[in-house]
Amino acid sequence: MTLHKFYPIFDDVSWLKRMLPLGIKLVQLRIKNQTEAHVRAQIAVGQALCREYGAVLVINDYWQAAVDLGCDWIHLGQEDLDDADLKAIRAAGLKMGVSTHDDDELERVLAMDPDYVALGPVYPTILKKMKWHQQGLPRVTEWKERVGDVPLVGIGGMSVERAPGVLEAGADIVSAVTDITLNDDPEARVRRWLEVCA
Repeated sequence: MTLHKFYPIFDDVSWLKRMLPLGIKLVQLRIKNQTEAHVRAQIAVGQALCREYGAVLVINDYWQAAVDLGCDWIHLGQEDLDDADLKAIRAAGLKMGVSTHDDDELERVLAMDPDYVALGPVYPTILKKMKWHQQGLPRVTEWKERVGDVPLVGIGGMSVERAPGVLEAGADIVSAVTDITLNDDPEARVRRWLEVCA
């Protein structure tokens, strides 16, 4: 299946309720610092919403809950990979996206046969402190050459204005967080994203 070019990330299903009706077809639920019960409840609601709107739901980090609740996709960071049971994930039929930031991480991930590879931060990001500086567009082009047919997600400091350049540089998908969630009119911003990534 071909994933949509626009890939927003939200930290609560309340965002999915607001944004899925606008036409989002690929979305990540990234919940941090909550109880397992809260996370599972959020995933269940998110799944129902995404099925209703025909969207692909990706669960960040909580691979066991994703397996137990019959999800289709997970996203793992490099730290998550150390603890995840990749055999159990694959046995459950989950597709897997993984974050990468440098050559060693990319080589490690490509050996796992990922369903997409994320590169970040392409631009400086305010979302979280990272030890990596911005990767830049030439790195996006290099990564795409190296991953081949595996979809490449550009993430970090993304905005509607920067998205076309990132796609032209070789990314198949562009992921956004704060460009939407910190916007004065998130719905209007999502509509712009959908236009740019049509």
